[in-house]
Amino acid sequence: MRLLITGATGYVGSRLVCALLKQGHEVVVTSRDTRKLARFGWSSQVSKVTMDADDPTSVKKAVADAGAVDAIYYLVHGIGQADFANGDRDAARNVAEAARDAGVGRIIYLGGFVPSDDKLSTHLQSRADVAEGLQIDGGPELVWLRAAVVIGAGSTSFEIIRYMADRLPVIPEPGWITNAMDPISIRDAVHYLVAACESSLPPGHYDISGPDSARYISILHEYISAVRVPRLRLPVFGISTRLAGRVGGMLVPVPASLTEELVTSLNHPMTASEHRIRDLVPPPEGGLTPMREAVRASVRSPYPRSVCDLDDLHHLADTDPAWAGGDWLRVKRGVVETIGTSLGVATKVVGALRPSRTDVAS
Repeated sequence: MRLLITGATGYVGSRLVCALLKQGHEVVVTSRDTRKLARFGWSSQVSKVTMDADDPTSVKKAVADAGAVDAIYYLVHGIGQADFANGDRDAARNVAEAARDAGVGRIIYLGGFVPSDDKLSTHLQSRADVAEGLQIDGGPELVWLRAAVVIGAGSTSFEIIRYMADRLPVIPEPGWITNAMDPISIRDAVHYLVAACESSLPPGHYDISGPDSARYISILHEYISAVRVPRLRLPVFGISTRLAGRVGGMLVPVPASLTEELVTSLNHPMTASEHRIRDLVPPPEGGLTPMREAVRASVRSPYPRSVCDLDDLHHLADTDPAWAGGDWLRVKRGVVETIGTSLGVATKVVGALRPSRTDVAS
């Protein structure tokens, strides 16, 4: 199939490109600046089109330039940006309208669970609004995959948990941190996304999750166990998710606005309401990944490699955010960059001091 991916430079999108190429699909990726795609290991294997999802004219041109495509993956998310909720909804409608005009048959969207609560966080409400924006009269059919926390090195949610555990010798535990949550590993999320482009999966929304249920704090405990660093636990009361998000934004290197929005959403249980997709899509080889295995595989991530060369999708890619990987990796990266810069300067100095052929002849 020929597939168009928006958001291909993100954590999930970059890995999805590799998986689709491995399956033999033709892949077209979008970017506001296609020159920035050169750093991805799959760059030479995909077609590229320039697109700004906020600009309807740009979107229509991009979809037209992509040629005939069978489906569009919608992985764009402006969380953390000013007024991201309205922007995300409008961008979704721009893509849906362009897809309708181009005759695209299907849009695949990765969003979040939508709890049955009248007071959703801005982040969770925007995920539902995007799904609504992608469904227009006469438009493509929609496959909406809904997930909670995606576990893997480089995943924003996982990295926030990593830094909180690494930097706080005493872990505060407000009541809402025990809310139920059904996580999914990055390996399993990509597996379902690849399957979603097939017509054998009917349009509709599907909750995707791993084989075990958990609580928000479960991932934190599994991480602490995996890294074998003892931490004290302190029950606390009266701390809202909004306050925790603001404080967390000051403690971790993840962008503060992004941290605040994600932590604020923890006020709601995030559990799968159904598992229909398991009857329609066979599990990945070896079965769905238990949370403990996903966390431990993420912790064992070696020095970042090119995204399509990862031995395990839970490992860190060299195109993941610079803040991903924990403090130890950030220090190591800084040392490597410093050594590289010093060697470069030394090479230039030696080259400048070395006599030229003309000097030797003289």
